[in-house]
Amino acid sequence: MGGVGGLSLPGLLRARAEGPAGPAPRAVIMVWKPGGCSHIDTYDPKPGAPLDYRGPFQPIATRVPGLAFSELLPRQAALADRLVVVRSMSQTAGGHPAGSMQMLSGDMDTLDKPKPRLPDWMCAANRVLAERGPRGNPLPRSVGINPPLTYSGPAWLGDAWRPFAVTGDPSAPGFAVPNIGLDDAAEVARLRRRVGLRGRFDSFERSVGRVLEMEALDAFEAGALELLTSRDARHAFDLSREDDRTRDRYGRNAWGQQLLMARRLVEAGVDIVTTELAGPLCGRTGVWDDHAVDHHVFEALRFRAAAYDNAVAALVEDIHDRGLSERVLVVVTGEFGRTPKVSYAPSTGAGNASAPAGTIQPGRDHWPQAFSNVWFGGGIAPGQVVGATDARAEQVVERRCTAHDFLATIYRHLGIDAERVTIPDLAGRPVRLVEHGRPIPELCG
Repeated sequence: MGGVGGLSLPGLLRARAEGPAGPAPRAVIMVWKPGGCSHIDTYDPKPGAPLDYRGPFQPIATRVPGLAFSELLPRQAALADRLVVVRSMSQTAGGHPAGSMQMLSGDMDTLDKPKPRLPDWMCAANRVLAERGPRGNPLPRSVGINPPLTYSGPAWLGDAWRPFAVTGDPSAPGFAVPNIGLDDAAEVARLRRRVGLRGRFDSFERSVGRVLEMEALDAFEAGALELLTSRDARHAFDLSREDDRTRDRYGRNAWGQQLLMARRLVEAGVDIVTTELAGPLCGRTGVWDDHAVDHHVFEALRFRAAAYDNAVAALVEDIHDRGLSERVLVVVTGEFGRTPKVSYAPSTGAGNASAPAGTIQPGRDHWPQAFSNVWFGGGIAPGQVVGATDARAEQVVERRCTAHDFLATIYRHLGIDAERVTIPDLAGRPVRLVEHGRPIPELCG
């Protein structure tokens, strides 16, 4: 079964209802690969590099002349003329916390921290978009389908701006998002009674100084009830409404169905969808962190390749074929790449993509200096390659793109000028969304 967390429904509706009216017509889907995906084994193969760099996978031609992907990605290779590959992403933090925070929030501190200092882009954009007012849509602006939670969050903005979180495996039999679109009359009546009881409790709150907030609470509770009882909301999350052929094309696994749900949600009017490709499909450790002590890197990449390639390719097809390619921008990325030079160490345990403990196996370590991500939709001209790395995929040699450029590009698609828009910190001081980045020109539709 799935679960919902991170924000009460009244709080979420309160967040949505702040500010003047004006809908946001565009949407972003971010597909996050926690731990960092090896760029040299996927989107930036180097067949002329020494064997201890290039690994065992052969490059294959794509639909874009002169562009090669790894043999692990045949479906995406066949759709490369609908993609933009950025091969020159670069950030400066070698640890997962700091690297993730650079990419997700723009915090350029290279030291790992237990929690974010700055709001991530999902929470910040949710706050800014809320100022445009309610959209006449029962769905939340921001949804996380098994979202990246470890190194992200709203910081001082508060939990009201977190994504509406859906957890669990949407490919599992009987999966459902609880408390969405209830249609049982008795349950609806029970909820209405609870709303009335809450109102009576709130009279005490009014007596101790929260008058304005509590006067608005009835409206937020009504909005929460709308989400709880909305048939449209229930349908948006209901994957059983997709035909079997579509579900098969995405893959009858967690990753495929997460990306299918993401597509359904942006079609239904959600502005921001984030989803993390993690868990059992990654291998023994559940992430893309392919150190030799954790995974045999090449077995791990093979282990997850089909599920990953099919899910992303199906999303590419749907964004294009369903008329979403102007309105919806998709980015597939992680916090960094992996060391182009292969390392070796004894495994710490047997499991999927890992040999028994003590077995020497190959791995790749953290590499923030250069890595790749993939973009499509958003009105951008497809079939492009942005930037380049050197002959061993170690350093950017053309069109370096930073974490702040990454964030500015996402904000721009949402209609947010990240260089000018600010959000107040706890002291009321304005904080810019992006300090030192510009939207990547090739990704501006």
